[in-house]
Amino acid sequence: MAVAAEPGDTPFRAHHDLGGVRRFLCTPVEREEHTLSPFDREVDALRQVLAHHGLLRVDELRRGIESIPEERYFALSYYQRWAVALAFVLLSRGVISGDELRAALAAPA
Repeated sequence: MAVAAEPGDTPFRAHHDLGGVRRFLCTPVEREEHTLSPFDREVDALRQVLAHHGLLRVDELRRGIESIPEERYFALSYYQRWAVALAFVLLSRGVISGDELRAALAAPA
């Protein structure tokens, strides 16, 4: 949601706030079921486990997604944005360290 700082100010629209953006108004909505990839399922499962254990709140996930820089935001898929946000939350809460994250990302799958 765009919010003005003071009455009469022009509202600021963040890059993730697409409601009413002209270039998307004529874009058809995909109505077919989407098949989730194994990655998508794993990210969603991780989100559920973290929430169950009190390590993630929905507002933290949203804030993490919204903090992704615009160029990167549009280059990522829906669940890739979630994965980035989950990493951000885990790092900011001190659940994992930057070194641990880098090591896990460098490890062979």
